[in-house]
Amino acid sequence: MKIFPLNQPTISGSRSAFDTRQSALRRACLPALALVCALGGRAETLTLDDAVRLALENNRSIKVDAYSRAIARANLLSAYGQFDPALNFNRSYNEVYTASSAAPENGFLPPATLIQGDYYSLSLGGVLPWGTIYSLGGTAQNQRGTYNGFASNYLTTGGLTITQPLLRGFGPGANLLGVRIARANRALSDWQYRQTVIDTITSVVIAYSDLAAAHENLRIARSSRDLAATLLAENEKRFKVGSMSANDVASARARTAFREEAILFAERAVRDTDRQLRLLLGEGTFPADGPLLAIAPPPQPEEAAHPAEDLQKAYGLRPDYQQARLSLEKSRYHETAARNQLLPQVDFVGNYGYTGFDQSFAASRRMVAGQDNRAYSAGVVVSVPLTFAKGRGAARAARLERYQAEADLKRQEENIALAVATAAGQIETTQKRVAATQTALKLTQQTLDDEIKKLRAGASSTFNVLYIQDQLAAAEYGYYQARADERRAAAAYDHEIGTALEAHHIVLGDK
Repeated sequence: MKIFPLNQPTISGSRSAFDTRQSALRRACLPALALVCALGGRAETLTLDDAVRLALENNRSIKVDAYSRAIARANLLSAYGQFDPALNFNRSYNEVYTASSAAPENGFLPPATLIQGDYYSLSLGGVLPWGTIYSLGGTAQNQRGTYNGFASNYLTTGGLTITQPLLRGFGPGANLLGVRIARANRALSDWQYRQTVIDTITSVVIAYSDLAAAHENLRIARSSRDLAATLLAENEKRFKVGSMSANDVASARARTAFREEAILFAERAVRDTDRQLRLLLGEGTFPADGPLLAIAPPPQPEEAAHPAEDLQKAYGLRPDYQQARLSLEKSRYHETAARNQLLPQVDFVGNYGYTGFDQSFAASRRMVAGQDNRAYSAGVVVSVPLTFAKGRGAARAARLERYQAEADLKRQEENIALAVATAAGQIETTQKRVAATQTALKLTQQTLDDEIKKLRAGASSTFNVLYIQDQLAAAEYGYYQARADERRAAAAYDHEIGTALEAHHIVLGDK
């Protein structure tokens, strides 16, 4: 497949800031990565940067975690909503019919009593972060009946009613728990999304490197087969002129056939790693005979690891460590709220306003507006549990959860320190392996050249040449495997210190 390189993107939210025309072209090509996309009559191979950005646009895991971020933000909005004021309106009507209990007089029962009532209320109320429950508004009640000839009597009120917890339920620690937890969960979702992106980038780098190594292995297998075929051809010519034995020809022919099997295994490895990379890039179909991805050689890492300096960087950038810190914050919020529930319930209850009473609703309302009749009340409501078992149990559990979160954070620090040191050691080891295998490859190639010259001079045997050819294939395989392991080690190191995004110039935005 031929893929065109795009401009360097900045990932913002759930999509990249790609050039619109190029992004549309890329999306048109993505449903079938096997198709060749042509631009201006020129086609280019898929680079590692292209692969990373394709994965960021289309990888299924990233798309799934993007929803988690949106869900967490919606939950935070819902948590803030508990402090939204509400406009409340009530309209009700009632009748009370009461039969007289007096003794009959002159054989007649006393008349029954009928009372009718209308009730209206309109208020603005809610809860404040300090636990204050407030209601600002007014009421109107009209009660009439047989006792007054069903004449209207309007009792209106207007004012403010407040219930303020003084111990249990007082303060932001008790009332902002839901908001603080939702805010922490939002940050957790951001770090989890970052972790998914880092994991995806690391997987793409490794899969891309593995595919390049698989292609190299296939090339080595074919080259080894070609060397055996060339030797076979030379042996057959010498056999015809009588300067080579039939056994030498048979040995070369057998080794050529044997190396055909290695090509089959290498071709299968290329196909399998090609599919693994396609899956990371978002493709969902894998035809058995589809064309292979055409990839550019992966860049080799050049910078050395600095574990002592990068350890502190890892504490600030690794999503799992930041998630552990946020979990500790959440446990502290729960503990603060649980300690508050150990206190007795002591609430101040008060209201202040004005009343009006008249047969006319307008007149009664004017009394309230004119503040003619002041009305207020104040008091305290106290409730003390006898055992506090529920509160003590919740507080103890919250305290133990905080201890657990602190221990987990310490464990994370130790694991990260070990992981960074191990990853740095892997980089150093693979760099030394690359140098060693490169030297071995050069020496083996020189040995094979010398041995072929000796064979042509009659001073060596076909067996020796075939043996050294196998050594050359093994040396070449070891060299390219060491280079692939070096790329793997560099990707793992970026993953361990949390700099995979920065290494590929990726910036995540809010969503």
